[in-house]
Amino acid sequence: MYNLNSEPFKLERDVEAIIVPSGQSMNLPAGTVGYITQSLGGSYTVFIDGSMFMILGHNADALGKEPSALPELKENANLNDVEEAVWKQLGNVYDPEIPVSIVELGLVYECKVSKNESDNYDVNITMTLTAPGCGMGDVLVTDAQTKIKLIPNLDKVACEIVFDPPWTQDMMSDVAKLETGML
Repeated sequence: MYNLNSEPFKLERDVEAIIVPSGQSMNLPAGTVGYITQSLGGSYTVFIDGSMFMILGHNADALGKEPSALPELKENANLNDVEEAVWKQLGNVYDPEIPVSIVELGLVYECKVSKNESDNYDVNITMTLTAPGCGMGDVLVTDAQTKIKLIPNLDKVACEIVFDPPWTQDMMSDVAKLETGML
């Protein structure tokens, strides 16, 4: 996975990493060296001793990087503003094996934002995977939920994976097709 654009790093502290493509978590110790092969949407795909891992953006400091800026809402934000912020955060969730966001891949089927009794918002996302056996499903859901929860005034964030309708390459945006060489 190393390429000419890869950036070497040495972990500054112990950090939780997700094994790609199995989706299992493990702890990488401080001092581990490797290469950053992808840094999109505030998450990092790294290559260490022949294995690929994903490090979520809130752990960017372990790589010597600044965490992404937190999303903001204007003071009098309405339902549409919150939904727009959710879609923006979903656009920052990248499949670590394919450098394309889950929105551009067409994996997000539905985004429902509703106001609750506490005058805050609840979010329900319905999404799919490129294949039912994809080991990254839990990773993508966790990354999506983590990034959405950073939006102010949210109480509940739920992401559900469905396989009906099944995902096809036709659901990809032109941007995704271009990035993956399918256009």
